[in-house]
Amino acid sequence: MKIDKDFIALGEIDGSLNEAQEALVETNEISQADANLFLLLRGNFEQSVQEQIISNYKLLAQYHKDKKSKPKEEYSVQNEGTDITIYCDGACKGNPGRSGSGLAVYNGTNKPTLLYGQYKELGTNNTAELNALHKALLIAKEAEGSKVTVCCDSKYSIDCITKWAYSWKAKGWKKKGGEIKNLEIIQESHALYEELKERVVVKHVKGHAGVEGNELADRMAVYTVLAQNEAYEVYEYDEVEDVLAMSEG
Repeated sequence: MKIDKDFIALGEIDGSLNEAQEALVETNEISQADANLFLLLRGNFEQSVQEQIISNYKLLAQYHKDKKSKPKEEYSVQNEGTDITIYCDGACKGNPGRSGSGLAVYNGTNKPTLLYGQYKELGTNNTAELNALHKALLIAKEAEGSKVTVCCDSKYSIDCITKWAYSWKAKGWKKKGGEIKNLEIIQESHALYEELKERVVVKHVKGHAGVEGNELADRMAVYTVLAQNEAYEVYEYDEVEDVLAMSEG
């Protein structure tokens, strides 16, 4: 589309553009995608913020491109019988706010399988973490002949499923002092844990501490918030480093 004074005025703040906007309108024409980005960049942002907006926009554009060109992939456990490690994490933009969950599954293949999904328009950090842990247990159940280690950085989620649920259940799913939040997902996850605990270990890992699997799961949870997909999907990538360079939660 042609760039004119009226278009430029749409992006100005106090009669001026920021550096990133100026780079987009150096020529007389602009693509529709760059026009959208031009308006998203409207504001007196520092350079680092401008770069983050551009990065997020490109990420979302690539997602929609991939969505159109590739059929949806369903994940199934490979190399059943081998030891499997699953990292799970949740992310929430605002609390409550838009939330999503992510997983990184190490099952003997050359690189981990990454999953993103469980988008909620109004979720919380805790629900996102619980949903991710629940999905990890579902994957563990499918891997019937495997020993599975589930790694989660949410002590709250782990304690709900592997510790507190026993006393809550004994008291008719009640606790002293009020309601049990996220009760349904806790009940489902605890039932899975009870069924699988002879071959499944759930352990806590420190978040944002450089643990590759945890970092990858974090990136997938954040990506879900951008992609807004409710069902879990496989994220296609070439190098782990490319995923780690994505926005973190």
